Amino acid sequence: MKRSILAFGILMAVSAAYAQNPPAQSGPNNNAVNSSGQNNSNAPVAGRNSFTEGQAKSKIEEAGYSNVSDLTKDDNGVWRAKASKGGAPTDVSLDFQGNVNPIK
Repeated sequence: MKRSILAFGILMAVSAAYAQNPPAQSGPNNNAVNSSGQNNSNAPVAGRNSFTEGQAKSKIEEAGYSNVSDLTKDDNGVWRAKASKGGAPTDVSLDFQGNVNPIK
Protein backbone atom coordinates (compact mmCIF):
# COMPACT_ATOMS: atom_id res chain seq x y z
CA MET A 1 0.00 0.00 0.00
CA LYS A 2 2.80 2.42 0.88
CA ARG A 3 4.52 1.69 -2.44
CA SER A 4 1.40 2.48 -4.46
CA ILE A 5 0.91 5.77 -2.59
CA LEU A 6 4.57 6.66 -3.15
CA ALA A 7 4.34 5.78 -6.86
CA PHE A 8 1.17 7.85 -7.21
CA GLY A 9 2.86 10.82 -5.53
CA ILE A 10 5.87 10.63 -7.84
CA LEU A 11 3.63 10.34 -10.89
CA MET A 12 1.69 13.46 -9.83
CA ALA A 13 4.90 15.44 -9.22
CA VAL A 14 6.30 14.51 -12.64
CA SER A 15 2.99 15.37 -14.34
CA ALA A 16 2.87 18.78 -12.65
CA ALA A 17 6.47 19.56 -13.62
CA TYR A 18 5.85 18.61 -17.25
CA ALA A 19 2.71 20.75 -17.43
CA GLN A 20 4.69 23.83 -16.36
CA ASN A 21 7.38 23.47 -19.04
CA PRO A 22 5.77 23.37 -22.49
CA PRO A 23 8.07 22.42 -25.38
CA ALA A 24 9.60 25.09 -27.62
CA GLN A 25 7.52 26.15 -30.58
CA SER A 26 8.66 24.81 -33.93
CA GLY A 27 6.89 27.39 -36.07
CA PRO A 28 8.32 30.19 -38.21
CA ASN A 29 10.60 32.80 -36.65
CA ASN A 30 12.15 30.26 -34.30
CA ASN A 31 15.38 29.70 -36.21
CA ALA A 32 18.71 29.66 -34.41
CA VAL A 33 20.34 31.09 -37.55
CA ASN A 34 18.39 32.40 -40.50
CA SER A 35 19.21 31.44 -44.05
CA SER A 36 20.31 34.04 -46.57
CA GLY A 37 17.74 36.77 -47.18
CA GLN A 38 15.47 35.73 -44.32
CA ASN A 39 15.08 38.04 -41.32
CA ASN A 40 12.84 37.48 -38.34
CA SER A 41 13.38 41.00 -37.01
CA ASN A 42 13.67 44.47 -38.52
CA ALA A 43 16.03 45.55 -35.76
CA PRO A 44 19.10 43.84 -34.32
CA VAL A 45 18.31 41.39 -31.52
CA ALA A 46 20.69 41.56 -28.56
CA GLY A 47 22.23 38.26 -27.55
CA ARG A 48 25.38 36.22 -27.32
CA ASN A 49 26.83 36.23 -30.83
CA SER A 50 29.01 33.33 -31.94
CA PHE A 51 29.79 34.62 -35.45
CA THR A 52 33.48 35.28 -36.04
CA GLU A 53 34.47 38.49 -37.79
CA GLY A 54 34.92 36.61 -41.08
CA GLN A 55 31.56 34.88 -40.76
CA ALA A 56 29.87 38.20 -39.94
CA LYS A 57 31.37 39.83 -43.03
CA SER A 58 30.22 36.88 -45.19
CA LYS A 59 26.66 37.01 -43.80
CA ILE A 60 26.45 40.74 -44.55
CA GLU A 61 27.76 40.18 -48.08
CA GLU A 62 25.27 37.31 -48.61
CA ALA A 63 22.52 39.83 -47.80
CA GLY A 64 23.55 41.91 -50.83
CA TYR A 65 26.00 44.39 -49.29
CA SER A 66 29.48 45.11 -50.61
CA ASN A 67 32.55 47.05 -49.43
CA VAL A 68 32.01 45.87 -45.84
CA SER A 69 34.41 47.75 -43.54
CA ASP A 70 34.86 48.91 -39.93
CA LEU A 71 33.29 45.67 -38.64
CA THR A 72 32.99 45.68 -34.84
CA LYS A 73 30.91 43.80 -32.28
CA ASP A 74 29.13 45.98 -29.70
CA ASP A 75 28.35 45.25 -26.04
CA ASN A 76 25.00 43.68 -27.01
CA GLY A 77 26.65 41.08 -29.26
CA VAL A 78 25.60 42.85 -32.48
CA TRP A 79 28.09 43.16 -35.33
CA ARG A 80 28.03 46.64 -36.92
CA ALA A 81 29.74 47.76 -40.13
CA LYS A 82 29.85 50.28 -42.93
CA ALA A 83 28.85 48.86 -46.32
CA SER A 84 27.27 49.68 -49.67
CA LYS A 85 24.11 48.38 -51.27
CA GLY A 86 23.04 49.46 -54.73
CA GLY A 87 25.90 51.95 -54.78
CA ALA A 88 24.64 53.78 -51.69
CA PRO A 89 26.73 53.76 -48.50
CA THR A 90 24.94 52.59 -45.35
CA ASP A 91 25.57 51.28 -41.88
CA VAL A 92 24.45 47.69 -41.25
CA SER A 93 24.03 45.32 -38.33
CA LEU A 94 24.16 41.55 -37.91
CA ASP A 95 22.66 39.98 -34.78
CA PHE A 96 23.19 36.52 -33.28
CA GLN A 97 20.20 35.13 -35.22
CA GLY A 98 21.70 36.14 -38.56
CA ASN A 99 19.42 39.13 -39.17
CA VAL A 100 21.15 41.71 -41.40
CA ASN A 101 19.54 45.16 -41.23
CA PRO A 102 20.42 48.67 -42.35
CA ILE A 103 20.93 50.99 -39.38
CA LYS A 104 18.63 53.97 -39.58
